[in-house]
Parts: sequence; C-alpha cells; structure tokens
Amino acid sequence: MAVFVKVVDEGAFRAAARELGIAPSRVSQTVSDLEKYLGVTLFYRTTRKLFLTDEGQKFYAHVANITKSAELGLNELNTRSQELIGELKISLPAFLASSAVSSAIAEFARQYPKVALSLNYTDQKVDILKEGLDLCIRAGWLEDSSMMSRRLGESRRFLVAGKAYCDARPSPKHPSDLKNWDWVHFDMRSRSTEFYSKEGDTVTISGNSRVSMNSAGALRHFVDQNLGLTILPEHLVAQEIKSGNLVHVLPNWEIKPLGLYALWPDTSRRENLTLQLVRFLAERDLS
Repeated sequence: MAVFVKVVDEGAFRAAARELGIAPSRVSQTVSDLEKYLGVTLFYRTTRKLFLTDEGQKFYAHVANITKSAELGLNELNTRSQELIGELKISLPAFLASSAVSSAIAEFARQYPKVALSLNYTDQKVDILKEGLDLCIRAGWLEDSSMMSRRLGESRRFLVAGKAYCDARPSPKHPSDLKNWDWVHFDMRSRSTEFYSKEGDTVTISGNSRVSMNSAGALRHFVDQNLGLTILPEHLVAQEIKSGNLVHVLPNWEIKPLGLYALWPDTSRRENLTLQLVRFLAERDLS
C-alpha cells in the first residue's frame, strides 16, 4: 500500500522507484500484485502517464490516511529517540542557494544523517500541495494562508549599481535624485520602492526599467554589466560592494528587509520531521 501511495504521489513508477530507492520493476510488480490481490484495476496505464481508476481513487483516499498515520507514528518515535529518520521535500528561493538558510540546512543534514533532503531552488512561486512539498521557505511578506508558518528571520536589501554606471552620473543624495536612472527589475517584486531615512522620513519612488527578469542571480549579473540600478539581498552583493565592482547607492537610506518564513501544510505526512527542521532553522541567526 505504501508503494501504491508513492506511485500516486509521484505520478510514475520510475519516479516512485527513485524516491523509494528500489528498482522500477519491483514497483510495477508490487502494484500488479496489489491489483491481483484486490481484484480491481487501480491504474490506467499509457506509454506516458498513469491515471487512477475510480477504484484506485477510492482506495487511495483510505490508504493515504493509513500511511500518513504510520509515518507520523514513526516520526514520533524518532523524535523521542533523538534520531530523525525520513525524507523531506523542500522548496527555497534560488537567491538563498548560498545563504545562511542553506548553511543551516546543511548543518541539519550533517547532524541527522538518516534524513534525506530533496531541495528545489527556484525564484518562482510554487504550490506546496500540488508539488507534494513538506516545507517551503518564502522570502517577502507573508500573505494570509491556510498553511502553518513560522518566521525564521529577515534578509537586508541594498540598492546597488555597477561602478561605471554610477561614475557616469552625479552621486545621488535623495531617492528623488534617481528619477532619471535606469532600473533592472525583478519580476517577483513591485516596481515601487519605499526608502526610509534615519530621521524617520519615508519616500516612495517607481523605477523605470526596460530590462526585467525572474532570477535574482541574473539581476546581479546584469547590474554588473552597468545596465542600471536594482535591489538585492545583502549576502548576494556584500563581496562585490567590498571589491568595488558594485556601488551601494544611497547607503544612508534603508529599504524594508525581506522576511524569511517557513510554510508547511497542516496535513503534512511528515509533520514531526518538518517541525524538527523548522525549529532547527528558527534557533539560528538567518539574517
């Protein structure tokens, strides 16, 4: 039954076999034996896809609950024995690939060698339930959600531009001085930016951009090519600012930092294991 559930969750025998660490032929044979035992057909098979039959859908609804309860029971014992065992599928923004968050996850992996981690780094927003994820790390400001969540920290952001681009223009003293500057825009963020001064002033400006993209890593590269301004997390630009390749524009004005949040479904099949990782991350300085 556990193999059957894995096939449904993964959508293919080969993908299920990879997740389970067994041969695809064994997965296929296990499902065939189950169908023979039950006396019904659970899947419609084509050369490209698997589809649940009506009987398969009804059976899955019950079996999924059984396997979930079994995994919760195992995780509960694992938690009590201080030895975590299992697998977690996690999604993170691509710009956190070389961040304190990733370093903390690596520390977790070293501390709990029997936990398998599947990490998906993408700057695109993902559907936790549709993708079958156990945990999603989000950067930004959390919207209302039916998901469970916990704040992990925040990421400072700097307004930066290439040195040659800045050298060709008068040094700005106020956000309003940037109205004729070019911007390289990150598709996932608003085109309006609020700046905060140490004196408590707030100024909102909208940047004009003719180049936009969906990758924070690409943003840094294009700004390096002196195409204009952009806003990036501190950890992505600190070294380049120090080396002089990038300029921290308007350093006396602050930009609202990005909040870092952990989100997970309240019906997670690996609830205890997910919570262990969330607590592990929350106890560390991820700013």
